Amino acid sequence: MPSQKALIRRPSPRLAEGLVTHIERAEVDVDLAVEQWEAYAEALRAHDWETVEVDPADDCPDSVFVEDTVVVFRNVALISRPGAESRRGETAGVEEAVARLGCSVNWIWEPGTLDGGDVLKVGDTVYVGRGGRTNAAGVQQLRAVFEPLGARIVAVPVSKVLHLKSAVTALPDGTVIGHEPLVDTPSLFPRFLPVPEESGAHVVLLGGGKLLMAASAPKTAELLADLGHEPVLVDISEFEKLEGCVTCLSVRVRGLYG
Repeated sequence: MPSQKALIRRPSPRLAEGLVTHIERAEVDVDLAVEQWEAYAEALRAHDWETVEVDPADDCPDSVFVEDTVVVFRNVALISRPGAESRRGETAGVEEAVARLGCSVNWIWEPGTLDGGDVLKVGDTVYVGRGGRTNAAGVQQLRAVFEPLGARIVAVPVSKVLHLKSAVTALPDGTVIGHEPLVDTPSLFPRFLPVPEESGAHVVLLGGGKLLMAASAPKTAELLADLGHEPVLVDISEFEKLEGCVTCLSVRVRGLYG
């Protein structure tokens, strides 16, 4: 049976210094953030995901947002080159972790920049957000690595939020969901469902119709439950102050055969 592993990384003591670009800075309670992170990891484990802790990067305030450091397609891990220079120290520990899982490793090279939060996989289609943190060279390099593996790469403009997955994620049937005022071009997605809250645009597929979602999106949770999904809510308020969402806090690796 294919493994279900989730890479996670403990918040840095410097978390409150993390970057914010599209929102006002608010005070982050680091102790509460650690509690929320532990509850998030527990929610993954409760739904049959094995959590794999990447070595902490205490000098990197944003390192808890482990999704930005790597994109995994089939058994290939593409180590990102974050668009924010202050985050480039985050990738080394993640590279070690994915290599230990048995992934073959590729890299984004200068002048390319790519953040994992800009990459949304829906089946074999890989949407890449081209915006603040991911540049055209990064998109080209991702295409060169994943197209030979059978991926179809679709580049999507992102201008209203930090990352593509700050705007949209996808339901188990492939329908893309997003909060419409923050989505540049909803028409690029074959099936698009608008949701009523910004944080409702972010779901992590836990399997069996269960969706890990932020507690800050009760109306969206109700909408999705009404459509037959099963929301699993977690409070991530401290990470939301840093433009983080449920997808940013883990890298879900499904296809590796142990």
